[in-house]
Amino acid sequence: MIAPETIGLLGVVILLVLLALRVPIGVGLLLVGLGGLALMISPEAALIKGGVVSFEIISKYELGVLPLFLLMAHICFAAGASRDFFDVAAKFVGHRRGGLALASIGGCAGFGAISGSSLATVATISSVALPEMRKANYHPGFASGALAAGGTLGSLTPPSGALIVFGIIAEQSIGKLFAAAIVPGITQAISYLLTIVLLCAFNPALGPATARVAWRDRLPALRKVIDIFLLILFVIGGLMVGWFTPTEAASVGVVGALLLLTFRGGFSLGTLTDAIRATLRTAGMIYVVIIGALVFAAFISVTGITEALSATVTDLHASPALAIVAMALVLLLLGSFLDGVALMLLTTPIFLPIAVHLGYSPIWFGIFLVRAMEIGFVHPPLGMNIFVIQGIAKDLSLGTIFRGVISFLIADFLHLGLLIAVPAMALWLPGMLAG
Repeated sequence: MIAPETIGLLGVVILLVLLALRVPIGVGLLLVGLGGLALMISPEAALIKGGVVSFEIISKYELGVLPLFLLMAHICFAAGASRDFFDVAAKFVGHRRGGLALASIGGCAGFGAISGSSLATVATISSVALPEMRKANYHPGFASGALAAGGTLGSLTPPSGALIVFGIIAEQSIGKLFAAAIVPGITQAISYLLTIVLLCAFNPALGPATARVAWRDRLPALRKVIDIFLLILFVIGGLMVGWFTPTEAASVGVVGALLLLTFRGGFSLGTLTDAIRATLRTAGMIYVVIIGALVFAAFISVTGITEALSATVTDLHASPALAIVAMALVLLLLGSFLDGVALMLLTTPIFLPIAVHLGYSPIWFGIFLVRAMEIGFVHPPLGMNIFVIQGIAKDLSLGTIFRGVISFLIADFLHLGLLIAVPAMALWLPGMLAG
């Protein structure tokens, strides 16, 4: 008789094999989850569980937040938000050494607040910023490395799609997760800015200064992003202080984005149709992934693997911080060949109960998990952001981009270590708002 824990581990291994064979993550999670439940309890119970989970997800009112925030993002894309955020940052700091790289980080942070996606952020900002930096004779590796790292801000900056998915799976407040992401997101951006400043101080040739832009040209650029900035501030701020529920906040965001698009003169039936079509395509894929993840989580729960791992950690008498560091190493290892969503959905059912058992807040764990997931976007050999940039600038080799991102990876590791050592970075703001 095979022990339930062994079946659980075999299920994880089979899932990894399926992902290596390029089976879609949602399909892989669903197949392993249903197969495992059929083996552990019965085929009939497994099918019933799959049906119940699917119905609950599709009919869940709170899950409406996901497609609504996606629709808000696509409407803002149509309004030209991507170029505006980079342009305003470039006009204010472009004249400094590494100024366009600094502007890229600012553009990624601003655009990330709209898109909530790392890949969308790096693809959009790189298409605007990379040609400008190369025209200014920036070192190709330095320029591409800054963009690859800056793009990861999209995963943590509210309204983060990754945090929404985590909140649904872990049954945590999305508003608290968004609040918890503010300080880590700001400090992450600052760590990238400091990295750029230090690199250019030691080697000015990496990012030569460009011509200073007069104030009369800076202010019109600033006015271009004020409307989008105020919309984001109102939606996310209202959600965090309790004016709106997450779904209401997303609905307000969609209405605000439509008004913004209309006032900018970009509204048309075709634009709206394209935004809705892109939203439905992305949301449908995510719904399948969430259903698969919850079925897989049910299978993992039945096997008792999380309880066994928690007991092992307790028996080792390891400190909670040491256990979290071990989790971080596993996440970084898996992140080198799994994409971010796959990493989150595979590890959350296993690691979250252990972290809670060790005394960590589920809210903090969500930020920690997304932060580790972000590093996987620029960590070799997968590094999805690296491949996105290489697709935009096909003359740049992957080796050049990976070498350029090394300094930013060091900043990432230091920032992740700080988040582990000082959990208050993520918990202070939600605590203040709750108080």
